[in-house]
Amino acid sequence: GDKDRAREALEKAFELDTTDARVLLELDQLHKKLGMSAYERIAFCQKYWDTLIKRDDMYIEYVTLLNQVGKYEEAYKLIMARKFHPWEGGEGKVTTQYKIALLEMAKTEIQKKDYKNAIVHLNSALNYPENLGEGKLEGTKDNNINYYLGYCYEMIGRGDLAKKYFELASIGTDDPAGIMYYYDQPADMILYEGWAKEKLGKTVEANSRFYKLIDYGEKHIYDKLHVDYYAVSYPDFLIFDEDWDKKNKVHCYYLIGLGNLGLGNKAKAKEAFSQALKLDQNHLNCILYKKMV
Repeated sequence: GDKDRAREALEKAFELDTTDARVLLELDQLHKKLGMSAYERIAFCQKYWDTLIKRDDMYIEYVTLLNQVGKYEEAYKLIMARKFHPWEGGEGKVTTQYKIALLEMAKTEIQKKDYKNAIVHLNSALNYPENLGEGKLEGTKDNNINYYLGYCYEMIGRGDLAKKYFELASIGTDDPAGIMYYYDQPADMILYEGWAKEKLGKTVEANSRFYKLIDYGEKHIYDKLHVDYYAVSYPDFLIFDEDWDKKNKVHCYYLIGLGNLGLGNKAKAKEAFSQALKLDQNHLNCILYKKMV
Protein backbone atom coordinates (compact mmCIF):
# COMPACT_ATOMS: atom_id res chain seq x y z
CA GLY A 1 0.00 0.00 0.00
CA ASP A 2 2.73 2.47 0.95
CA LYS A 3 4.48 1.97 -2.36
CA ASP A 4 1.28 2.59 -4.32
CA ARG A 5 0.59 5.71 -2.30
CA ALA A 6 4.13 6.94 -2.83
CA ARG A 7 3.78 6.34 -6.53
CA GLU A 8 0.44 8.15 -6.73
CA ALA A 9 1.78 11.11 -4.78
CA LEU A 10 4.93 11.40 -6.87
CA GLU A 11 3.07 10.96 -10.14
CA LYS A 12 0.63 13.67 -9.10
CA ALA A 13 3.48 15.99 -8.11
CA PHE A 14 5.18 15.40 -11.44
CA GLU A 15 1.95 15.94 -13.40
CA LEU A 16 1.59 19.33 -11.74
CA ASP A 17 5.01 20.32 -13.05
CA THR A 18 6.64 18.03 -15.63
CA THR A 19 9.58 20.44 -15.87
CA ASP A 20 10.75 19.55 -12.32
CA ALA A 21 13.80 17.35 -12.88
CA ARG A 22 14.20 16.52 -9.18
CA VAL A 23 10.72 14.99 -9.06
CA LEU A 24 11.41 13.12 -12.31
CA LEU A 25 14.53 11.64 -10.70
CA GLU A 26 12.59 10.56 -7.60
CA LEU A 27 9.78 9.12 -9.71
CA ASP A 28 12.23 7.15 -11.84
CA GLN A 29 13.93 5.80 -8.72
CA LEU A 30 10.53 4.74 -7.38
CA HIS A 31 9.72 3.07 -10.71
CA LYS A 32 13.03 1.23 -10.39
CA LYS A 33 12.18 0.14 -6.84
CA LEU A 34 8.74 -1.05 -7.94
CA GLY A 35 10.31 -3.32 -10.54
CA MET A 36 9.54 -1.39 -13.71
CA SER A 37 11.67 -2.77 -16.56
CA ALA A 38 14.59 -0.86 -18.04
CA TYR A 39 12.74 -0.53 -21.35
CA GLU A 40 9.68 1.00 -19.67
CA ARG A 41 11.86 3.42 -17.72
CA ILE A 42 13.68 4.43 -20.91
CA ALA A 43 10.36 5.09 -22.67
CA PHE A 44 9.09 7.13 -19.70
CA CYS A 45 12.28 9.21 -19.57
CA GLN A 46 12.23 9.87 -23.31
CA LYS A 47 8.79 11.45 -22.96
CA TYR A 48 10.28 14.09 -20.66
CA TRP A 49 13.65 14.52 -22.35
CA ASP A 50 13.79 18.31 -21.89
CA THR A 51 13.31 17.83 -18.15
CA LEU A 52 15.72 14.91 -17.92
CA ILE A 53 18.64 16.84 -19.43
CA LYS A 54 18.46 19.48 -16.68
CA ARG A 55 20.24 17.25 -14.16
CA ASP A 56 23.49 15.30 -14.40
CA ASP A 57 22.27 12.58 -12.01
CA MET A 58 19.09 11.92 -14.03
CA TYR A 59 21.02 12.05 -17.30
CA ILE A 60 23.59 9.47 -16.17
CA GLU A 61 20.80 7.25 -14.81
CA TYR A 62 19.36 7.26 -18.34
CA VAL A 63 22.78 6.43 -19.80
CA THR A 64 23.04 3.57 -17.29
CA LEU A 65 19.71 2.21 -18.57
CA LEU A 66 21.06 2.31 -22.13
CA ASN A 67 24.11 0.29 -21.06
CA GLN A 68 21.74 -2.07 -19.25
CA VAL A 69 19.81 -2.87 -22.44
CA GLY A 70 22.95 -3.14 -24.59
CA LYS A 71 22.79 0.24 -26.37
CA TYR A 72 26.45 0.96 -25.71
CA GLU A 73 27.14 3.27 -28.65
CA GLU A 74 24.15 5.43 -27.84
CA ALA A 75 25.24 5.56 -24.19
CA TYR A 76 28.76 6.59 -25.23
CA LYS A 77 27.46 9.31 -27.58
CA LEU A 78 25.25 10.79 -24.88
CA ILE A 79 28.13 10.88 -22.39
CA MET A 80 30.38 12.60 -24.91
CA ALA A 81 27.66 15.14 -25.76
CA ARG A 82 27.53 16.59 -22.25
CA LYS A 83 29.74 18.52 -19.87
CA PHE A 84 29.29 16.96 -16.42
CA HIS A 85 29.89 18.67 -13.08
CA PRO A 86 30.76 16.63 -9.99
CA TRP A 87 27.88 16.28 -7.52
CA GLU A 88 27.60 15.02 -3.96
CA GLY A 89 27.28 11.23 -4.02
CA GLY A 90 27.91 11.08 -7.76
CA GLU A 91 31.59 10.25 -7.57
CA GLY A 92 32.57 7.64 -10.12
CA LYS A 93 29.10 7.40 -11.69
CA VAL A 94 29.87 9.05 -15.03
CA THR A 95 33.30 7.46 -15.44
CA THR A 96 31.86 4.01 -14.67
CA GLN A 97 29.26 4.24 -17.45
CA TYR A 98 31.86 5.74 -19.81
CA LYS A 99 34.14 2.74 -19.25
CA ILE A 100 31.33 0.20 -19.53
CA ALA A 101 30.14 1.61 -22.86
CA LEU A 102 33.64 1.61 -24.37
CA LEU A 103 34.56 -1.80 -22.97
CA GLU A 104 31.39 -3.40 -24.31
CA MET A 105 31.93 -1.76 -27.72
CA ALA A 106 35.46 -3.19 -27.70
CA LYS A 107 34.15 -6.66 -26.76
CA THR A 108 31.79 -6.57 -29.75
CA GLU A 109 34.75 -5.70 -31.99
CA ILE A 110 36.82 -8.50 -30.48
CA GLN A 111 34.03 -10.93 -31.39
CA LYS A 112 34.26 -9.66 -34.97
CA LYS A 113 38.07 -10.04 -34.82
CA ASP A 114 38.42 -6.28 -35.37
CA TYR A 115 41.27 -5.96 -32.87
CA LYS A 116 42.57 -2.60 -34.14
CA ASN A 117 39.31 -0.79 -33.39
CA ALA A 118 38.92 -2.65 -30.11
CA ILE A 119 42.34 -1.33 -29.05
CA VAL A 120 41.27 2.24 -29.92
CA HIS A 121 38.16 1.92 -27.72
CA LEU A 122 40.08 0.27 -24.88
CA ASN A 123 42.68 3.04 -24.88
CA SER A 124 39.87 5.62 -24.76
CA ALA A 125 38.45 3.81 -21.73
CA LEU A 126 41.76 4.30 -19.90
CA ASN A 127 41.71 8.07 -20.45
CA TYR A 128 38.90 10.25 -19.16
CA PRO A 129 38.05 13.23 -21.36
CA GLU A 130 37.53 16.55 -19.59
CA ASN A 131 33.77 16.66 -20.14
CA LEU A 132 33.29 13.77 -17.66
CA GLY A 133 33.96 16.27 -14.89
CA GLU A 134 36.32 14.07 -12.89
CA GLY A 135 39.81 12.76 -13.31
CA LYS A 136 41.07 9.33 -12.40
CA LEU A 137 41.01 8.57 -8.72
CA GLU A 138 44.13 7.28 -7.06
CA GLY A 139 43.95 3.51 -7.16
CA THR A 140 41.39 3.20 -9.96
CA LYS A 141 41.37 -0.40 -11.13
CA ASP A 142 41.47 -1.09 -14.85
CA ASN A 143 42.24 -4.82 -14.77
CA ASN A 144 39.42 -5.54 -17.21
CA ILE A 145 40.59 -2.98 -19.79
CA ASN A 146 44.22 -4.06 -19.47
CA TYR A 147 43.20 -7.70 -19.84
CA TYR A 148 41.40 -7.06 -23.12
CA LEU A 149 44.27 -4.91 -24.39
CA GLY A 150 46.57 -7.86 -23.65
CA TYR A 151 44.20 -10.18 -25.47
CA CYS A 152 43.98 -7.93 -28.55
CA TYR A 153 47.77 -7.58 -28.75
CA GLU A 154 48.11 -11.34 -28.37
CA MET A 155 45.71 -11.84 -31.29
CA ILE A 156 47.64 -9.47 -33.59
CA GLY A 157 50.94 -11.15 -32.78
CA ARG A 158 52.40 -8.53 -30.43
CA GLY A 159 53.43 -10.87 -27.63
CA ASP A 160 55.61 -8.20 -25.99
CA LEU A 161 52.69 -5.80 -25.53
CA ALA A 162 50.33 -8.64 -24.63
CA LYS A 163 52.60 -9.62 -21.73
CA LYS A 164 52.87 -6.00 -20.56
CA TYR A 165 49.09 -5.60 -20.38
CA PHE A 166 48.46 -9.02 -18.85
CA GLU A 167 50.96 -8.11 -16.13
CA LEU A 168 49.16 -4.83 -15.48
CA ALA A 169 45.85 -6.71 -15.40
CA SER A 170 47.14 -9.23 -12.87
CA ILE A 171 47.94 -6.63 -10.17
CA GLY A 172 45.61 -6.19 -7.22
CA THR A 173 44.11 -7.59 -4.06
CA ASP A 174 42.34 -10.92 -3.88
CA ASP A 175 39.98 -9.80 -1.12
CA PRO A 176 36.35 -9.61 -2.29
CA ALA A 177 34.99 -6.91 0.06
CA GLY A 178 31.29 -6.82 0.93
CA ILE A 179 28.88 -4.34 -0.64
CA MET A 180 31.56 -1.84 -1.27
CA TYR A 181 31.73 1.90 -1.67
CA TYR A 182 32.82 3.05 -5.07
CA TYR A 183 36.52 3.46 -4.27
CA ASP A 184 37.05 -0.11 -3.09
CA GLN A 185 38.35 -2.69 -5.49
CA PRO A 186 35.33 -3.84 -7.47
CA ALA A 187 34.90 -7.62 -7.20
CA ASP A 188 35.01 -8.21 -10.94
CA MET A 189 38.59 -6.89 -11.05
CA ILE A 190 39.56 -10.02 -9.10
CA LEU A 191 38.11 -12.09 -11.96
CA TYR A 192 40.33 -10.29 -14.47
CA GLU A 193 43.37 -10.56 -12.21
CA GLY A 194 42.77 -14.30 -12.26
CA TRP A 195 42.33 -14.47 -16.02
CA ALA A 196 45.48 -12.39 -16.52
CA LYS A 197 47.45 -14.67 -14.20
CA GLU A 198 46.23 -17.63 -16.26
CA LYS A 199 47.59 -15.95 -19.39
CA LEU A 200 50.93 -15.52 -17.59
CA GLY A 201 50.97 -19.23 -16.71
CA LYS A 202 50.20 -18.72 -13.00
CA THR A 203 47.29 -21.14 -12.83
CA VAL A 204 47.43 -21.80 -9.09
CA GLU A 205 47.28 -18.08 -8.25
CA ALA A 206 44.51 -17.64 -10.79
CA ASN A 207 42.35 -20.42 -9.38
CA SER A 208 42.87 -19.27 -5.81
CA ARG A 209 41.29 -15.94 -6.79
CA PHE A 210 38.29 -17.62 -8.40
CA TYR A 211 37.76 -19.87 -5.37
CA LYS A 212 38.04 -16.89 -3.01
CA LEU A 213 35.18 -15.17 -4.81
CA ILE A 214 33.01 -18.28 -4.52
CA ASP A 215 33.97 -18.89 -0.87
CA TYR A 216 33.22 -15.31 0.13
CA GLY A 217 29.84 -15.39 -1.58
CA GLU A 218 28.84 -18.72 -0.06
CA LYS A 219 30.04 -17.75 3.40
CA HIS A 220 28.28 -14.38 3.60
CA ILE A 221 25.07 -14.96 1.67
CA TYR A 222 22.91 -15.13 4.82
CA ASP A 223 24.66 -12.33 6.74
CA LYS A 224 22.47 -9.73 8.43
CA LEU A 225 23.74 -6.27 7.63
CA HIS A 226 23.72 -3.09 9.67
CA VAL A 227 24.77 -0.19 7.54
CA ASP A 228 25.78 3.27 8.68
CA TYR A 229 23.21 5.33 6.82
CA TYR A 230 25.41 8.39 6.56
CA ALA A 231 28.47 6.84 4.99
CA VAL A 232 29.22 8.78 1.83
CA SER A 233 29.17 7.57 -1.74
CA TYR A 234 26.97 4.55 -1.73
CA PRO A 235 26.77 3.11 -5.21
CA ASP A 236 23.02 3.88 -5.32
CA PHE A 237 20.88 6.94 -4.82
CA LEU A 238 19.62 6.66 -1.25
CA ILE A 239 16.33 8.40 -1.97
CA PHE A 240 14.41 5.39 -0.65
CA ASP A 241 15.36 3.02 2.14
CA GLU A 242 17.32 0.02 0.99
CA ASP A 243 16.85 -3.61 1.91
CA TRP A 244 20.47 -4.26 2.87
CA ASP A 245 20.06 -7.99 3.49
CA LYS A 246 18.70 -8.40 -0.02
CA LYS A 247 21.51 -6.26 -1.43
CA ASN A 248 24.03 -8.44 0.38
CA LYS A 249 22.45 -11.61 -0.99
CA VAL A 250 22.56 -10.19 -4.53
CA HIS A 251 26.21 -9.27 -4.08
CA CYS A 252 27.06 -12.76 -2.82
CA TYR A 253 25.34 -14.46 -5.77
CA TYR A 254 27.27 -12.07 -8.02
CA LEU A 255 30.59 -13.11 -6.45
CA ILE A 256 29.71 -16.80 -6.79
CA GLY A 257 28.90 -16.12 -10.45
CA LEU A 258 32.22 -14.34 -11.03
CA GLY A 259 34.24 -17.13 -9.43
CA ASN A 260 32.51 -19.80 -11.47
CA LEU A 261 32.88 -17.76 -14.65
CA GLY A 262 36.61 -17.57 -13.90
CA LEU A 263 36.83 -21.33 -13.47
CA GLY A 264 34.83 -21.96 -16.63
CA ASN A 265 31.85 -23.45 -14.76
CA LYS A 266 29.39 -21.78 -17.10
CA ALA A 267 26.18 -23.43 -15.89
CA LYS A 268 26.94 -22.54 -12.25
CA ALA A 269 27.91 -19.00 -13.22
CA LYS A 270 24.71 -18.50 -15.18
CA GLU A 271 22.62 -19.87 -12.31
CA ALA A 272 24.26 -17.52 -9.78
CA PHE A 273 23.85 -14.44 -11.99
CA SER A 274 20.22 -15.43 -12.63
CA GLN A 275 19.56 -15.72 -8.88
CA ALA A 276 21.05 -12.26 -8.35
CA LEU A 277 18.96 -10.77 -11.17
CA LYS A 278 15.80 -12.36 -9.76
CA LEU A 279 16.34 -10.26 -6.65
CA ASP A 280 17.64 -7.17 -8.47
CA GLN A 281 16.90 -6.93 -12.19
CA ASN A 282 19.00 -3.75 -12.42
CA HIS A 283 22.34 -5.23 -11.31
CA LEU A 284 24.31 -4.00 -14.32
CA ASN A 285 27.39 -6.15 -13.79
CA CYS A 286 25.30 -9.32 -13.47
CA ILE A 287 23.60 -8.42 -16.75
CA LEU A 288 26.96 -7.85 -18.47
CA TYR A 289 28.67 -10.97 -17.09
CA LYS A 290 25.67 -13.21 -17.71
CA LYS A 291 26.08 -12.31 -21.40
CA MET A 292 29.62 -13.72 -21.26
CA VAL A 293 28.50 -17.13 -20.02
